[in-house]
Amino acid sequence: MNGARIPILKIGRVLIVPIQVDMDDQTVIHLQESILSELERTGARGVLIDISLLEMVDSFIGRMLSDIAAMARIMDARTVVVGMQPAVAITLVELGLELKGVDTVLNVDEGFRLLRSEIDTSDEDEEQAYRGLGAIGKQDNRS
Repeated sequence: MNGARIPILKIGRVLIVPIQVDMDDQTVIHLQESILSELERTGARGVLIDISLLEMVDSFIGRMLSDIAAMARIMDARTVVVGMQPAVAITLVELGLELKGVDTVLNVDEGFRLLRSEIDTSDEDEEQAYRGLGAIGKQDNRS
């Protein structure tokens, strides 16, 4: 392991993960565990992974990004990967890897905006569902 620690910052309801070092397999596994732990601890609803400084992504890292997104989704959080270099995009396509369930955008601003809008929409839907349940409860009480 190269001993790299990747910071996980929380802004609002979004975890921001700026990957500023090349990652070996152990670093990626540790990152996955850390993100999931932070999702549980903070109740964040979004994960923004900034890979703008990564010059290379191998098949393992690509699969792990997809896995992180799938696991985050199970924990009720969306994942966005931002800042993908053209060479990284080419490599992922050449390896036949799709980042399933992962939105990708050009930069942190766009990623944060996308997550915020999805979280706000999700919160509104949840609020409407609660109101609907409340209305059902009131009807049951009248019976």
